[in-house]
Amino acid sequence: MNFKLRAATKDDCKDISRMITELAVYENMPDQVKISHEELERDGFCQNPFFECLIAEVPEEQKSKEGFTVVGYALYFYTYSTWMGPTVYLEDLYVMPEFRGNGIGKGLLCKVAEVAKKKQCVRLQLSVLNWNTPSRDFYAAKGAKDLTATEGWHFIRFDGQNLDNLVNEAPTN
Repeated sequence: MNFKLRAATKDDCKDISRMITELAVYENMPDQVKISHEELERDGFCQNPFFECLIAEVPEEQKSKEGFTVVGYALYFYTYSTWMGPTVYLEDLYVMPEFRGNGIGKGLLCKVAEVAKKKQCVRLQLSVLNWNTPSRDFYAAKGAKDLTATEGWHFIRFDGQNLDNLVNEAPTN
């Protein structure tokens, strides 16, 4: 299969938004998607973007059943490890089901790794749902370590009212 990987542009945000929803449906959490393509445009294509994104695109003659040529994406951002240094966090890696098995996911993952190395990042991190065996196997086959299994790390989140409560408890000076 012919495909091209490239940096996303503002014009890709409707496709990215569509695929974020498709990924959420696959992960059985469609009701949790609250972001719009306008917010993606604002957050990813501003003076200090919150994320970067790569797009997988196929030629017009190989478009999806629905007529899409943008068939995959990898959305990532930079974090910092106080133990190791700069890190890339891969928030989403998604390829539309009808295009899987053609090297697109591997290509996206490898390109994110290439970006990370160019930015002198020391590691690439991501989270995978515990039931998502195909993805866990895919990453393991590429050499990823499951830190929950090997080091006992747990992913923790504050959101909604709990985040507001922390803000309200912050010292005033």
